[in-house]
Amino acid sequence: MTTPATEPAQQRLPRTLTRDLRNHDGQTVRLQGFVHARRDLGGVQFLVLRDVSGVTQCVGSGLTLPLAESSVEVTGKVKAHPKAPGGFEVQVEDFRVISAAVEPAPVEIPKMEWNVNPETMLDYRVVTVRGLKERAALKVQAELVAAFRDHLMTEGFTEISTPKIVSAGAEGGANLFPIDYFGQGAYLAQSPQLYKQIMVGVFERVFEVAPVYRAEEHATSRHLNEYLSLDVEMGFIEDEEDVMSLENRLLAAIMTRLKTTAQAEFDLLGAHIPDVPAHIPRITLMDARALVTEKYGHAVGGKDLDPEAERLLCQHYAETEGSDFVFVTKYPRAARPFYAHPDSNADGTPSSEITRGFDLLFRGIEITSGGQRIHDHAMLMDSIATYKLKPETLEGYTEVFKYGMPPHGGFAIGAERLTAKLLGISNVRYARAFPRDRHRLTP
Repeated sequence: MTTPATEPAQQRLPRTLTRDLRNHDGQTVRLQGFVHARRDLGGVQFLVLRDVSGVTQCVGSGLTLPLAESSVEVTGKVKAHPKAPGGFEVQVEDFRVISAAVEPAPVEIPKMEWNVNPETMLDYRVVTVRGLKERAALKVQAELVAAFRDHLMTEGFTEISTPKIVSAGAEGGANLFPIDYFGQGAYLAQSPQLYKQIMVGVFERVFEVAPVYRAEEHATSRHLNEYLSLDVEMGFIEDEEDVMSLENRLLAAIMTRLKTTAQAEFDLLGAHIPDVPAHIPRITLMDARALVTEKYGHAVGGKDLDPEAERLLCQHYAETEGSDFVFVTKYPRAARPFYAHPDSNADGTPSSEITRGFDLLFRGIEITSGGQRIHDHAMLMDSIATYKLKPETLEGYTEVFKYGMPPHGGFAIGAERLTAKLLGISNVRYARAFPRDRHRLTP
């Protein structure tokens, strides 16, 4: 039966989550959640209730079921049922509507996976994000970020927060969103790079989890104009190998945690949590370009690896070494920002062509860019001149290098890209709750 929503709270049982029903077989429980689906078969009503932990079937009679997505409360007896979600159903003894939907949802949440246009799913994201698979992806990302934080803390890192309104870009001024800052020109930060380097002089090891903004006119499945960047910087390193080794340990820790905290979400999405090798394979950029050309007949254009070359290189290492990960190292100066540390020539002098920069590829796509940074003031000023940048726009950054900065390096992981590749999501937009791309500013 349906009861008023004003029933005193003290008369009700403690709330039970659907995932815990197996612990209450034969007992009366109180559930709260959303109407995921409903059916009325004459005198019997079936309600699939969705809460934060999953879904369960509730069966009753004489119920007035509200529209889908209404929030409701069900009190009833738990009974084992082999065909019900999770193996248990609830026989309704009392039912009340907490907050009724005032109109039908724009899409049927249980059915949207197979009959809804992808753009429609984003147009109505405020509702479609409630879908089981949609929220599973976001849950995985939340656990990924938590694991990122936790592991870095165990390695002596300090979390920092850097400005997202800046006077100049971190990478030479390209791809910036301009804003009006009280009549003064400013930009949304495209990276915390310069600030996290400065903070190495404070804490030696730092990280940040924050959005960054790229004014790139991409319309691809792998780009966002606002995304969550997981940034790391560490001081007193020998070279970029220290940085890659840290990321190797970090990824291993993340995957270990996901197996504990998000295995159900991976199972729901039919995805596999990868094993991280104790030593992720390395290959120089020039060797990587040669490999995909010689082995697969793919001619690589530009100064980096194109998307097809990334895919083929990952295919090679998956087949030959069983690794979903590969570091591409020794990037040319032309493909790296001004603060990238030059590699050393055979005689120990700085290279004018090659840097200690690297990318990490995972399942066919770049998920990390990193390397050792320039820490010597004179070398940094020479590099700024070589890149034809204006030193006066970078004074707030370059000043710190007058005061004894240690050798340091770091990397940044795109949280949405990593989430998408982990879960087999074809478009990175679906690995963010409310994506911002070239054509989307709402919801």
